[in-house]
Amino acid sequence: MRRRPRFRAVRGAVGAMLAVSVIGLSGCAPDPVSDSFLKGENTGYVAAGGAIVEIPIDERSEPVDFSGITETGDDFDSADNAGKVTVVNFWYAGCAPCRIEAKDLESVWQEYGGEDVAFIGINTRDQADTAQAFSHEFGITYPSLIDVNTAEAKLAFSEVVPIQATPTTLVLDRQGRVAARIIGPIDGTSILSTLVKDALAETP
Repeated sequence: MRRRPRFRAVRGAVGAMLAVSVIGLSGCAPDPVSDSFLKGENTGYVAAGGAIVEIPIDERSEPVDFSGITETGDDFDSADNAGKVTVVNFWYAGCAPCRIEAKDLESVWQEYGGEDVAFIGINTRDQADTAQAFSHEFGITYPSLIDVNTAEAKLAFSEVVPIQATPTTLVLDRQGRVAARIIGPIDGTSILSTLVKDALAETP
């Protein structure tokens, strides 16, 4: 029986970053869905209490094996990312905070993509054409799995970590185990960058 990890809230520098959650978001380009979210209307957003948690190495569960078809029709298997730190982002196009964080996710991908880091989105509600349109609009260059028809990828992760809000971003260590979780938009690049750097620095 798999042991569920005990999540521990991040404190110190990363915890302090969380306190400035929506600072700077007003500088985003006008977008009706994003504006609605910023006004507190939560349009298209599965609400949950925001949190950033890290899982100590000795409390991590087994590696998560997941696969699927990307928005461009390519096959994907998590085994393709073996040995890499992997960022997994659960999203869908009508999710206001997903739209707000898109640029920052791409920025972290551009910063770390050549350093044994992989990014994969998991789109939980849209078909491929909608996901492709989103990627084009927001300049996203990493792939996403279209999970709406089977929910196989989401179910694979639910065995070790609850995916109860959108967006949720996970950082997997080099063994494919969940090392950190961000519930809600990543609010800039600093928090995610720090979590990725921490995972990269771990001894395999």
